[in-house]
Amino acid sequence: MTATVTVTDNPLLIGKGLPPFDAIALLHVVPAVTQLLAELEAELAALEASVEPTWSGLVEPLQRLGERLNWTWSIVGHLMGVKNSPELRSAHETVQPEVVKFASKLSQSKPLYEGFKALRASENWDSLESAQQRIVEASLRDAQLSGVGLEGEQKERFNAIQLEMAEITTQFSNHVLDATKAFSITLTNKDEIDGLPPSLLSLAAQAARSAGAENAGAENGPWRITLDFPSYGPFMQHSTRRDLREKLYKALIGRASSGELNNWPLTDRILALRHEKSALLGFGSYAELSLASKMAPNVTAVEALLEELRLASYSAAVKDLEELKVFAASKGAPEAADLKHWDVGFWAERQREEKFAFSAEELRPYFALPQVLEGLFGLVKRLFGVTVTAADGQAPVWHKDVRYFKIDDEAGNAIANFYLDPYSRPEEKRGGAWMDECVVRAKFVEAGKTTTRLPVAYLVCNQSPPVDGKPSLMTFLEVETLFHEFGHGLQHMLTTVDYPGASGINNVEWDAVELPSQFMENWCYDRATLFGMAKHYQTGETLPEHYYQKLLAARHYMSGSAMLRQVHFSSVDIELHHRYRSGGSETVADVRNRIAKTTTVLPPLEEDAFLCAFGHIFAGGYAAGYYSYKWAEVLSADAFAAFEEAGLEDESAIASTGKLFRDTVLGLGGSLHPMEVFKTFRGREPSTKALLRHSGLVAA
Repeated sequence: MTATVTVTDNPLLIGKGLPPFDAIALLHVVPAVTQLLAELEAELAALEASVEPTWSGLVEPLQRLGERLNWTWSIVGHLMGVKNSPELRSAHETVQPEVVKFASKLSQSKPLYEGFKALRASENWDSLESAQQRIVEASLRDAQLSGVGLEGEQKERFNAIQLEMAEITTQFSNHVLDATKAFSITLTNKDEIDGLPPSLLSLAAQAARSAGAENAGAENGPWRITLDFPSYGPFMQHSTRRDLREKLYKALIGRASSGELNNWPLTDRILALRHEKSALLGFGSYAELSLASKMAPNVTAVEALLEELRLASYSAAVKDLEELKVFAASKGAPEAADLKHWDVGFWAERQREEKFAFSAEELRPYFALPQVLEGLFGLVKRLFGVTVTAADGQAPVWHKDVRYFKIDDEAGNAIANFYLDPYSRPEEKRGGAWMDECVVRAKFVEAGKTTTRLPVAYLVCNQSPPVDGKPSLMTFLEVETLFHEFGHGLQHMLTTVDYPGASGINNVEWDAVELPSQFMENWCYDRATLFGMAKHYQTGETLPEHYYQKLLAARHYMSGSAMLRQVHFSSVDIELHHRYRSGGSETVADVRNRIAKTTTVLPPLEEDAFLCAFGHIFAGGYAAGYYSYKWAEVLSADAFAAFEEAGLEDESAIASTGKLFRDTVLGLGGSLHPMEVFKTFRGREPSTKALLRHSGLVAA
């Protein structure tokens, strides 16, 4: 007899607590979402029929309804990112349109909107806390931006756009995953692996074994190189085979730009739909619509910041490239006079090794993941007084490599938990790194008893996996990435706000949300933090002092180029979402090439289709918001400067500044405007001085 799944025992319908990953099967997705939406439709109708414009009569029931939908749907979304498969995609595709329709119905509900307006105008308004007021105001704004004011044909068109957008952005993302997965080169001769470090040879042999080459070994191959970053990055830095670097580079920039996975038509369609949507809502462009809920006041302010940073970095980037050409020439490189995109990473790494007398690879043995976690957890105890301990086995996980941790406060009370999914799995996991909410902090009163629901975060990275019996030996960049994501996690987990609508990262303006994450990256260069974690995985020896000095010296290496790169992406994003019009005289690629004239020193190749894989703006939350990284970096550099001013060697000053940072930036979440939060922490508005100093682009 085969067991049939009855809807009553569907693990995706539990609706609260930790997701039962050990019990969820793909065949649960469609019945769970279908049944849940039917129940929520009935709940929404009942709520609309008796709107009571008070916090407990409107906001709380609406919050419960939203949380039920979110609990189930976010698990499906999470699995799409970390355990993607054709079967899961098919289930997602089946129910996604219905979820989008329900979300539109909810956000466009006139009775609820009128209820929020009445609550805003009521005499109870002044008795609400700032977090509650911000939630109500955000609900009003979001309803307006979701088309609550539209009628008839306009409303139908708006909803059709929302449906199509959800479908094609998912398609965009899947195309990138598939295109990344579809490309690999298998190397069989020793001359093809010249220059490659042992860590990459082990990883490449493991990839070859996974692809069916039974006896593949680091010594004799075969070696499989892929577009997955732990494979691609080191190959481009170390391979002496210029022809293979070119092949790999062109494969990366050509991803998802032809055949069945062609994203070019999707980029144009997405931009056209976004523009049409913003016009329906009365905005001149999608960038204006996007900024209506951000910290930056308008497009002019964003472009002014980008121009300030462009001017600060452009000549430095030109100088970086010239120095690289001179260096390559001194090594007798025939390509020195005309360096190509696939040469820059290679020669930059050679020059760095010579200039600072160390290579990125030499540091790996000192950054084994277990040690790095120990250092990271030591730092958050030092700064914020919280203790992180392993809690593996206390929560079901989606993959055997996933770990689970708990966080306690000074008094030993539990305050949060998180999952860590650290390693790259290109066959099922999308690239990049991210933090996401699993459970949001909230306070409930039920039957006269108050309970606080503790937050739980997902932290996902794509770092080098353990190979050949060694732990995951991380590059310094992977260490910075882990610290970055943990910063997001801290804002989610150390929140003191009890209303889920403004708890953690909720209701934090998007261009301020990178503040805690970028703030945490600075600590990777802090002496106490670095020596607390950099220990050789075999001998336990602490990182030699000369390496630390070299790391500090190399921190600003080519920082003009790095900043200009971010300015380029941000400028392309704003231009596409503000001035570009589909069907006009320029194509999407033309716009990028035009912007590149003033924001790159090596113009993109003719066949460069980078935009076809720019998931941040075409399939993520960064549309007309990529500038947020730089906007928030101004805030984060200035916030870190507060610790520098207090004295990084002074433990009591670090602890008191850390407490203030925890109570404000990490604690207040979306309960206050980010500028108010920043001023409460820093005592003034932010300045770009610290960012330019930290980037080595201006004298201290």
